[in-house]
Amino acid sequence: MTAIALTAATPTTSAAGADYSSRAQMQRASLQLHELKSEPGGGTPGPELGSIDFQFNPKEVTIAKTAKWERKPAKGAKKSGPPEFSGSDPCKLTLEIFFDATDTPEKGVVARVEKLFECLVITAQSTGQQKASPPLVVLKWGTITSFPAFVTSVSAKYTLFSSDGTPIRATCSVSLEEMPPPEKKQNPTSGGRVVHHARRLTAGDTLSFVCHAEYDDPGRWRKVAAYNEIDDPMRIPAGTVLLLPPPSELG
Repeated sequence: MTAIALTAATPTTSAAGADYSSRAQMQRASLQLHELKSEPGGGTPGPELGSIDFQFNPKEVTIAKTAKWERKPAKGAKKSGPPEFSGSDPCKLTLEIFFDATDTPEKGVVARVEKLFECLVITAQSTGQQKASPPLVVLKWGTITSFPAFVTSVSAKYTLFSSDGTPIRATCSVSLEEMPPPEKKQNPTSGGRVVHHARRLTAGDTLSFVCHAEYDDPGRWRKVAAYNEIDDPMRIPAGTVLLLPPPSELG
């Protein structure tokens, strides 16, 4: 089964078969920063841009994921109808990062906090590209690796200052949201269907609306439904990815 939120690497063992994880060896957590490789439907981590190393490992890491179920009431029915699954929201991860410079007050903690805020602005490497973006981040802690994500918010609370006002202690609350993986592509050499591109349906989208927008012909909705093997074209849940062939494939 593929991991949804966290991936754990296989522990390293010695020649005698002893698990090294049994040794009291502290490993620091970090946020690995990557350039975003934008692809249809999502993105993947590109070249590494560095990391934000934790001074202290987090006390808690909260991961949440929700599923959407829709229940359509039937008029006059004695009981409600069965719920229908309409998709999953991305994983969300929240944690606190603590910085302390009481041993080196001349350095302070502002520079470390600023690195977190930089995760909310476009990277210098992506400036000038068609789709400039902030970095993707991955939480790494020993053998544990999180899903690729983008930072949605950073809140820094400075709690201690030196005599000249330099912040020397800070607690930062950081929220991450999963970057969806790119849509799977058909291999043109495998005999699969030819796909012009894909489109993810949002609430209120209909096949006729999509066909009008994509082909300037809403009447092609039946052929698009057949192409995607949709049994009930009138009830397609939001989040469904439609494969849209070239017009020549629809006739």
